[in-house]
This record gives sequence, structure tokens and C-alpha cells, in this order.
Amino acid sequence: MTTAIEPTGEACGAYVTGIDLNKPLDDAVVRELRAAWLEHHVLIFPDQVMDTDDLERFSLSFGPFGEDPFIKPIEGRKHVIAIRREADETSRIFADVWHTDWSFQVIPPAGTCLMGVDIPPTGGDTLFANQHLALQQMSPELRTRLEKKLGVHSAVLGYSRGGTFTKEREDRSMDIESSEEALKKQLHPLIRKHPESGKEGIFGTARAYLIGIDGMEDDAAMDLLLELHKWQTQEQFVYRHKWQNNMLVMWDNRSVLHRATGGYEGHRRELFRTTVADSREKYLAHA
Repeated sequence: MTTAIEPTGEACGAYVTGIDLNKPLDDAVVRELRAAWLEHHVLIFPDQVMDTDDLERFSLSFGPFGEDPFIKPIEGRKHVIAIRREADETSRIFADVWHTDWSFQVIPPAGTCLMGVDIPPTGGDTLFANQHLALQQMSPELRTRLEKKLGVHSAVLGYSRGGTFTKEREDRSMDIESSEEALKKQLHPLIRKHPESGKEGIFGTARAYLIGIDGMEDDAAMDLLLELHKWQTQEQFVYRHKWQNNMLVMWDNRSVLHRATGGYEGHRRELFRTTVADSREKYLAHA
């Protein structure tokens, strides 16, 4: 069986076929997939009937597990969480704002793996925005205003005691735990080099974990971040992914933003997720 990699033809993403993820991957295949991941930022593996053992083994092929705070793992697992919404839920769609996973961590994760378990017949697409492309096409004027600035990242808006998910906890089937840990802040460059490729891109966005700019007054910082948000999430930078059951998607958290969408009211939706940690050495080398 020969692995085939076919780009989506959109701003990012590629379909990977001719591979069986029920089996361990040899080193040559992992190298091929990693190169494709760095090039296309989002890899889509359709028609993969996988259990959680398979999902964990695949994830570990690309690095150790990252830490997933605030969300309890599924029963019997330490590193698999469920992104779940029951058919009768009416709370806001989880993760329906543009974001980069766990950017408030000292070393944010390299990637995320998401496996379709129970996919509704309509809606529930995931959007991905290519942040290398967004930077390449940015005006020199806006880039100059962002250069050498450090973004302030925090989980306070969603996961603190008074955050969005705490207020909605009783209305959600996902097992989310608020914590004072969400009040902590972490600085990352708004424009930074990718820890593996060294290619420059935008890191983070407003309305999720990016809450300010180091050394700037709050109002001025938010004005600039909202201007950046408007630029970096434009349609020409976005790939819209449509899910199927038994589909695995792996994205590069360092290259793309992502966002959940609704449109499946009255239907259940569940996906299993793992997080792949970034290399501390590679991250610090490009910090």
C-alpha cells in the first residue's frame, strides 16, 4: 500500500490515503507524514476505523503527549478527551471562536489529533486559518506595528472561576473544570518562527487566549489585536473541513488557528482528542 498525499487546494490541508492507522507506523512513514504536516499544516485521514489505543499510538509517533488542562479525560485514559455535545444541548458551541490550542502554556503544544466518533449528518465543520499565509500577505504597515511585540496569553476568559465554561457547566455534557490556574499569564511573540521549520507566522488571536500586548495600554492593545484578528481570519486564509465518521485530523498548532462551527442542532456530535507536545529544545531555539 502506497501513501498518497493530496492537497485540499485551499489555504491549507491535505488528504492522506493508502495508510492503515490501526498498525504501528514505521520511521520512514512517520518522516513522510511529518514533512507533509509541516508543509500543509492540516492532515486529514479518512476511513480509519480506530479505537483509543490506535489514536494514542498514532499521536505518540509525533511526540509525547501534551498537557490538556481544565478538561477531564475520558474514563480509563489519561490523554484522551472527548469533544462532545448531546443532541438536546443548547449552550454555546464549544471552541466556536478562533484560537490556538493552549497558547497560554509556557511551551504550547505542537499539534492536536481529533478523531470523528459520532458525526452529525449536517454542520459541525471545523475552520482552519493558515497563519504563515496570513503573515506573508500582510501589509508592511501592519507588520511593522506587530514586530517584536509580545502577546499576553491567558485562559481567564474561558476557564477561570468566573469564566464562560464555569457559568455554563451545568448545561454542558463535556467535563470541564475551572481553576485558578486559568488566571496565569504567558508571553509569546505575535510574530514568531515555527519551532521546526523556522518559517515565520502569526501566533494566537484575540477573543480567545490572547488578551493583551506586553507594555501596551489595554485599550490600545485590544484595538491592535482586533485589527489583527480581522486580517488573519479572512476567507482567503481559511480551509473549511467537513467531518465524517472514522476520520482523523491532525493539525499544526504552531501554524494554524482553528474554530468550531454549529449547524447540527438536534444531533449528537463527539470526537476524541489528543495533544502532541512541542520539543522544548526546538521551541527555545526559535523563541
